[in-house]
Amino acid sequence: MTIVADQGFALYVHWPFCLSKCPYCDFNSHVRDSIDQDRWRSALLTELDHFANETTDRRLTSIFFGGGTPSLMAPATVAAVINRAAGRWQAAADIEITLEANPTSVEANRFADYRAAGVNRVSLGVQALDDDALHTLGRGHDKADALRALTLAARTFPRWSFDLIYARPGQSVADWRQELNAALTLADGHLSLYQLTIEPGTAFHPLAARGALVLPDEDAQAALFETTAEVTDAAGLPAYEISNHARPGEESRHNLTYWRYGDYVGVGPGAHGRLTLGGRKWATRTHRAPEIWLERTERLGHGEHPREQINPDLQWREKLLMGLRLTEGVALDRIATAGDDTPSNGLDQSQLAPLVDGGFLQRDGLRLKATPAGRLRLNAVLAALMG
Repeated sequence: MTIVADQGFALYVHWPFCLSKCPYCDFNSHVRDSIDQDRWRSALLTELDHFANETTDRRLTSIFFGGGTPSLMAPATVAAVINRAAGRWQAAADIEITLEANPTSVEANRFADYRAAGVNRVSLGVQALDDDALHTLGRGHDKADALRALTLAARTFPRWSFDLIYARPGQSVADWRQELNAALTLADGHLSLYQLTIEPGTAFHPLAARGALVLPDEDAQAALFETTAEVTDAAGLPAYEISNHARPGEESRHNLTYWRYGDYVGVGPGAHGRLTLGGRKWATRTHRAPEIWLERTERLGHGEHPREQINPDLQWREKLLMGLRLTEGVALDRIATAGDDTPSNGLDQSQLAPLVDGGFLQRDGLRLKATPAGRLRLNAVLAALMG
């Protein structure tokens, strides 16, 4: 895999509204009876300007509309954000502009309008190719809806991807292998494949706590993960990140900016960002509650919480945390110093050596990578590595 030195500069736009709340979802998403699209459009542009005023010299490499369900946004809002971003930053000639969509909110005219607005990549939340599983996951679409949405995406956008969730209750390796092979016949150049996890605050959490919802055990989850790697590798869509698979050159450039620890602006309720300003790295985050964010943005010009400076020690930890998710790994010189060239604590060889010797990490020239065994146990590897 070609490793790009430039980490990119990205814009993330959060649309917090959904038609319904999925029982596994812990994202900042909300259901509302009505949405004032004009008011929200104005507020998103206002906060975009707030961040653009501080980063005017940057070259924008990607825009990502996430949520929530961004395919519920008025196409005029998407067009306004893209146009404002292109006017405030220098846009890369090959800028990637992605919009997340759910099959339930996909319409031919709406997709055509998003494409006309400048969206050149769509990411569909299919989640399963099985109607019973879709019902369990609380999705509002069935398999036929998903197939129609994928066909429409392929007709409308030059690049498209879709998500699936595995390690579902009762799912066997044979079941997943069959479903994944079917997905690969439908896929373009990219697939996102996530293991189901039970998160606090979701509807699934109390069900799992009382035993009414049982996921595959740890050994079964490992077998499902290994099967995922085997099947996608054979199909020419290897993992370039723990949960993301692509043909070479079809990786999500936007998400690579996160994982390579590049700078990005986060606009909208609950959006996070990382910005290098004045030689220092800053973490930004905005108010999660949509109405509070909206009121503050209209009154103050942004919905930000106070910024936090990321100290050198935390910087190298974040670089390591993000970089080891990637198959390409992380450059050792990037975790030896902080972003402002201040020496950090760096890696403790006494912690690193056992993980290399145990086959969980490997040094490949000037890079540190997780092995397949290490990726399978990445949380434990990171915990051991960081002390």
